[in-house]
Amino acid sequence: MKLSKKGEYALRSLINLGIAAEVKRSLVQVSELAENEQLPVKFLEQILQALKEAGMVESARGKFGGYRLARRANKITIGEVVRLIDGPLAPIGCVSQSAYEKCTCPDEAHCGLRMLMLDVRNAIAGILDRYTLADVVEVTLRTLRQIGRASCR
Repeated sequence: MKLSKKGEYALRSLINLGIAAEVKRSLVQVSELAENEQLPVKFLEQILQALKEAGMVESARGKFGGYRLARRANKITIGEVVRLIDGPLAPIGCVSQSAYEKCTCPDEAHCGLRMLMLDVRNAIAGILDRYTLADVVEVTLRTLRQIGRASCR
């Protein structure tokens, strides 16, 4: 599993929306999200559309429109976001829970490589599914407050 730029941008945008929710901002414009994280606006719009279709964010149209979280940050796991944007967490198809592909080895049940990659997948999934957006927002806000930048977002 390698986090793509699209996955990274999705997570960074969600963190910003989570911070906005914590500081009681109702909406954040795409242009502001893009500027804060130095992201291309058009690419970010595509990412936000995918997040919207998945029910993670919602939008409001108009001059003062923008995006906000559609669910509470503690109900969005990092693993859920990564799977949505980048697909399965498994390093090889024969250990994937969501996109299984038959193993190329002749004896899948006793394949040492498969067993190793299953452990890798389980470790990655365990970590990413244990942390929520709220956890990451909390750490980010704590760090920003220590350097006096929490209100800048």
